[in-house]
Amino acid sequence: MSNGATALLNDLFLRACNMETTATVPVWFMRQAGRYDADYRAIRQKYTLVEICEHPEVCVEVTKMPVDKLGVDAAILFSDIMVPVGAMGLPFVIKEHVGPVIDTPIKSEADVDRLRLFDAEESLPHVMQSIRMLKRELSVPLIGFMGGPFTLASYMIEGSPSRDYLNTKTMMAARPDLWAKLMDKLADMVIAYGKAQVAAGAAALQMFDSWVGSLAVPQFRQSVKPVVTRIFQELRELGVPLIYFGVNTGELLGDFAETGATVIGVDWRVPLSVARQRVGQAVALQGNFDPAMLYAPNDVIERIALDILAEGTEQPGYIFNLGHGVKPTTDIGVLKHLVDIVHAYKPGSAHS
Repeated sequence: MSNGATALLNDLFLRACNMETTATVPVWFMRQAGRYDADYRAIRQKYTLVEICEHPEVCVEVTKMPVDKLGVDAAILFSDIMVPVGAMGLPFVIKEHVGPVIDTPIKSEADVDRLRLFDAEESLPHVMQSIRMLKRELSVPLIGFMGGPFTLASYMIEGSPSRDYLNTKTMMAARPDLWAKLMDKLADMVIAYGKAQVAAGAAALQMFDSWVGSLAVPQFRQSVKPVVTRIFQELRELGVPLIYFGVNTGELLGDFAETGATVIGVDWRVPLSVARQRVGQAVALQGNFDPAMLYAPNDVIERIALDILAEGTEQPGYIFNLGHGVKPTTDIGVLKHLVDIVHAYKPGSAHS
């Protein structure tokens, strides 16, 4: 494994990503640095989310919090999938309780032509510096990440989060030439950004294509899968685990496994045993505890977690995670308890 991962005190996550048998199941959580933590809330009193990303020492502190407090087996860089979109020349703001908002969304070929590929070290030096600092300070692998091309495009075209993606799907259907041009520009960016993160010290990459599950299977295969495949095929030369995740993507899991991703993230709607049948034996699985169930009684949480662990560990190559991000009102004690449940579980052991 590149980037000195062998020097890590805890490489459980990387070994599971590589389909190796592990005595303990690795666990981390999407959005594991966030508002459930009072210390993070205090930092957010001083900095916006984007400002945290722009201050490496603060970004490092926030990224390390869940490793220190929860005992998770991987850290994920604290950032936002839209950060490189700003560097491409499309300004955005992140509005509280809304998400990314773009005042001048993409509508024409001229808008797409204006988007520029950037050098991550020059345009996002603070992100690269954060990764280098984390590489030195973490005892667990650091996961870098990028947005998936459909999800990034949906924000860029709609101008804000959307329920139905009308403008995005319309462009895909009515202007496939323009859609392809945008996809190619985003793919170039994602590939370059992923390579820069690994060069700086990320030990794995996750691509969040959160909203790609809004597409029908034929739409995905025709308009998105080829570009996702290009991204992962180019990133595979880095020799690090490549995770592909989206929500509501049960019908797409088989296609996900054909893109070149080496780990497939699964949301809570699809049992892991079914997911395994759909993706085959050659990729690892990550998921898929329902974040809403973190509000259930402890005995229910334990039962659900043990069922997921039993399904996930039927063969090597499983990482425990949520099926989507940690909700801001989650109790930090519940998250810690869930980590303890996962770490206490012995693959192959029966439970009632």
